[in-house]
Amino acid sequence: MNMKKVAALLVLTVAAVGALAQCKEFKWPENKAKAEECVAIYGDALKQGNYRGATAALQWMLTNAPNWHNNLYINGADIYDKLAEKETDPAKKQVLVDSLMWIYDQRIKNCGEEPSVLNRKANALFKYDIKNKDKVANLLGIYDKVYELNGNNVTDPSIINYMTVVKSNVVYLKNLSEDQILQRYDKISTVIDFKTKKAQEANKTADVEKYKTYKATVDDMLITMVKVDCEFVKKNLEPKFKANPSDATLAKKMFGFMLQGKCTDDPLWLEVGEVVHKTEQDFGLAKTLGIKYLSIDNTARAEELLKESLSLAKDQTDKAEVLSYLGSIEAKKGNKIGARDLFRQALAADPNYKEAYEKIGDLYINSFSDCSKKESMAQDRLVYIAAYEEYAKAGNSQKMASAKAQFPSVEDIFLLNWKAGESKSTGCWIGTTVTLRTRD
Repeated sequence: MNMKKVAALLVLTVAAVGALAQCKEFKWPENKAKAEECVAIYGDALKQGNYRGATAALQWMLTNAPNWHNNLYINGADIYDKLAEKETDPAKKQVLVDSLMWIYDQRIKNCGEEPSVLNRKANALFKYDIKNKDKVANLLGIYDKVYELNGNNVTDPSIINYMTVVKSNVVYLKNLSEDQILQRYDKISTVIDFKTKKAQEANKTADVEKYKTYKATVDDMLITMVKVDCEFVKKNLEPKFKANPSDATLAKKMFGFMLQGKCTDDPLWLEVGEVVHKTEQDFGLAKTLGIKYLSIDNTARAEELLKESLSLAKDQTDKAEVLSYLGSIEAKKGNKIGARDLFRQALAADPNYKEAYEKIGDLYINSFSDCSKKESMAQDRLVYIAAYEEYAKAGNSQKMASAKAQFPSVEDIFLLNWKAGESKSTGCWIGTTVTLRTRD
């Protein structure tokens, strides 16, 4: 291509870009006075809710000043949307909806910005056509194009709306295969992940929670259309993951599906979970993985993940729960003092986390052999009273009864000249004072 042709192509490109941007600034027609009058008329009518009274002046502007400004199409869409909403006659309503769609088409034609305007058009049409068996296929095609043009920049309403349109096509027309459903689900999930990450980076916690809700809603709709169980994951997704084990998006999808399908005992679940963990710092994810590792006795990895989740926890109850799990790890190691300290930290974080008292009681119960001096049955059994007092704080009557059954007998304390109600030290690592009680 010679330089003259290149130059000509550049001129055409610049001209095209200019045409697409021509509605950003006010461009009055030759009859400016009439145009100003029409703008004033339909503007006042719109403010007063007189939508029918706005149409004549609006139509004059659409015919005679189509490049006037984006506001013409924004207000026009608002007017016809309100008219369509209020119309009860189906035939008349359809005429108004068609007019509304025409306005969006004219905006694209005269002002450009097709990706964002088509996105608005799709969501405007959604409420009128979503339950219409004859129109949901067309609506699906529009949303397909919206996602093609906008990618991750689709508007928030387009997330749930798109999946709802997919479901309507499945329910009314049965015109989508599992692969076609999953392809669209993938697009929607990618958008949610993108928006969630942006919200996390901007520390917008409310938005993060909103997108988590969107994700749950989309997943719930998917499982009504496709049987997403463990067999599905193993058959359809595991081969793809094995071929590309660094695909975090696929791993995240599999992790969620396997969690829903209750097949977390499959080693694949932890494998995909670790891939997801590499790409995002999330309290819930780190905690869930940590608990799973703890259940299979991989305490080293469990401790790493739970400590990470503790650093990410923002809620005091969440902190208490994680501290309690860390206490359980110390107990597994045989570090009873360290375990109790963590259980007490859990209570300091959230005094209502009663389970921590129960776990302290368990520590005491399980210390009988270690603390017994075998010199006095009454002294050795004080650990059961200490455990009882912790179970009482937890409100666990069953464990209270079990501990009480192991209290010293009346004869045991008589031999030491002790009396019920006296304060006694447990000694050993427990080092606490209890009120002497007997089992009988």
